[in-house]
Amino acid sequence: METYKTSEVAKLVGFHPNTIRRYEEWELIPKPQRAKNGYRIYNEYHVELIRTAKVAFQVEVLQSGLRAMMRELIKALAKYEFASATALLHDYVLAIDQEIDEANEAIHIVEDMIKGTTEEEDISLKRSEAAKYLGVTTDALRNWELNGLLLLKRSENGYRIYAADDLKRLKIIRILRSAKYSLEAILRLLHSIDHQEEHDVRAILNNPEPSEDIISVCDMLILSLEKAKMNTAELAKCINNLKKVAAKRFV
Repeated sequence: METYKTSEVAKLVGFHPNTIRRYEEWELIPKPQRAKNGYRIYNEYHVELIRTAKVAFQVEVLQSGLRAMMRELIKALAKYEFASATALLHDYVLAIDQEIDEANEAIHIVEDMIKGTTEEEDISLKRSEAAKYLGVTTDALRNWELNGLLLLKRSENGYRIYAADDLKRLKIIRILRSAKYSLEAILRLLHSIDHQEEHDVRAILNNPEPSEDIISVCDMLILSLEKAKMNTAELAKCINNLKKVAAKRFV
């Protein structure tokens, strides 16, 4: 099996040499052998595993431990545990499907709220009461207000009052936050509602404005999840290829 220096591996995979050494520290690749002069000696398996890791980490999906699952998959491959890696890939696909379902469900619920097909209540609550009603903490409500998602009226005695419209808005925020949407994405949707624009909830949430300072992957949650799922087919091929490379190593 052909061998490589650190700089050669870095050139082959498009990484900085320090990143290759980090992969070793993080146990994402097997420990390379050492030459008499102390230099690391890598082989074809190292190169192909790093290429596999690039596919695994291509999409920044953080929710429900998805990225952690990919990290464990690569670590399993670093130990030549192909059955474990395949099982992790299967679990990863199931987890992605569940996340996609939950995100789509959140959008449908929000669309129903916007269309007014949900029941309205004649209600007026204080912050602690509103938090209990919504099943969130008072800190969460305060954070949403500070981030401009909600502007409350005050009662005559100065208390913040949550009316029916406020609670409807807060339900939208709660649903989308539980589906891992960022505050920026939710603010964009609420801005559209406030200005009575035509509502395509999915498009508004999944397509951030280029001028935004922070474009979180949560803004494009569904699109990112679908991309991550598409990558699993490539990962399955990578695992099979690594099996073949490992077989040559142990011959």
